[in-house]
Amino acid sequence: MSKDAVNTAVAATPEPAAQTPADAGDAGYSKDLKARHVNMIAIGGAIGTGLFLGAGGRLQSAGPALALAYLVCGVFAFFVVRALGELVLYRPSSGSFVSYAREFLGEKGAYVAGWMYFLNWSTTGIADITAIALYTHYWSLFTDIPQWLLALAALAVVLAVNLISVKIFGEMEFWFAIVKVATLVAFMLVGVFLLATRHEVGGTTPGLSVITDNGGILPHGAMPVVLVMQGVIFAYAALELVGVAAGETAEPEKVVPRAVNSIMWRVGLFYCGSVVLLALLLPGSVHSADESPFVTVLSKIGVPAAGDVMNLVVLTAAMSSLNSGLYSTGRILRSMATAGSAPKFTARMNRSQVPYGGILLTCAVCVLGVGLNYLVPSKAFEIVLNVASLGIISTWVIIMICHLVFVRRARAGLLRRPSFRLPGSPVTEIATIAFLLVCLGMMANDPEVGRKTLLLIPVIAALLVAGWFAVRRRVNHTDDQDLAEVTK
Repeated sequence: MSKDAVNTAVAATPEPAAQTPADAGDAGYSKDLKARHVNMIAIGGAIGTGLFLGAGGRLQSAGPALALAYLVCGVFAFFVVRALGELVLYRPSSGSFVSYAREFLGEKGAYVAGWMYFLNWSTTGIADITAIALYTHYWSLFTDIPQWLLALAALAVVLAVNLISVKIFGEMEFWFAIVKVATLVAFMLVGVFLLATRHEVGGTTPGLSVITDNGGILPHGAMPVVLVMQGVIFAYAALELVGVAAGETAEPEKVVPRAVNSIMWRVGLFYCGSVVLLALLLPGSVHSADESPFVTVLSKIGVPAAGDVMNLVVLTAAMSSLNSGLYSTGRILRSMATAGSAPKFTARMNRSQVPYGGILLTCAVCVLGVGLNYLVPSKAFEIVLNVASLGIISTWVIIMICHLVFVRRARAGLLRRPSFRLPGSPVTEIATIAFLLVCLGMMANDPEVGRKTLLLIPVIAALLVAGWFAVRRRVNHTDDQDLAEVTK
């Protein structure tokens, strides 16, 4: 009998709400994350290198309509986090969506969800250490140090922080997020001042004329806007960290709704607001993928050391992403290990109640990324970024499928939905899944990288099938033990 069937049997008892199934992987964690930590983890997940660095190339190709792309993708990202938030309030778990996939989709669903998320963050980790090395090379002091050595040093520092305690992780993320938010607020204040005073920016007078005189909102047509959607979705990756962090906070019912609801206005203010300001200050053709759009604007008005300051901020964003990746995969892998679908050592915790086994496994993959930086330093970032996009899209799709099943069971009277709910179910979930799959399909329009990435899907599927046959006996043995506990 599958664990899904066990949980359904338990939920069908006369008191469904009281019989909420627990995840064995949740045992042993401290509850040291405070409300300010979780709130800033939510902000940090919404603001990263996708905005600070990636917006430049996207502005050049899509023009001012990039703000609309950020808004549309932001709405669907909010739906995903809102659905996850409802599941968290139903049953907080450090295993997050993997734990919910186990309950609503069975062990196979949890297995696929967990390993695809691991694929996402392990490859994102490689991208992060690559980015950190590239950003560090910006300063002449580090130019002569090999890229692979800088990547290894960054990995070692973040690993040490993650292994100490969850409280240290929370503090690190808190201050990383403060740096990112403060930088964006400062830039937006400067941008508003430039608009209000009509101060020239690189010989251009800011205002609506910057847009109307350079091809309008869609200078290159609608297709470039459609094509950047996949990259914009990746910019929002890490929003789901709120669900993982909720398992290590003492009052998730108070903290999670506040953090989730605040994501929407943050997306509108920081992403859409920043892009609108950038479009009103300079034509999109001035920006490039090689430079942060914020550096471009600040350098045009003669701000001293603008490049140094923004490079430090982007470096901070990459460190934050790597920090979050190690944190989340450690918890996800522990949840899987207790069910038998991940190696046993990933369930181990140290004295500080940190699941070091899963963190070390993710680091091992990142070490392979150090090798990639040694062999092909110019292509390492691009290679892993596209593989990571497959992982995040599959993770978000699985979250929405879990929520669909969750709502269906609630309507059948098998469980009780919390008052904090995803609006518009099931239309919202179906629309979000369709949107994500369309974005995945649009990668085929990119012959250089996108199509090659899509060709990896059957390879990954084959590896998942082979892996399932390797672990299914261990998973079934764990299920039998759970069933014995339930029927005692």
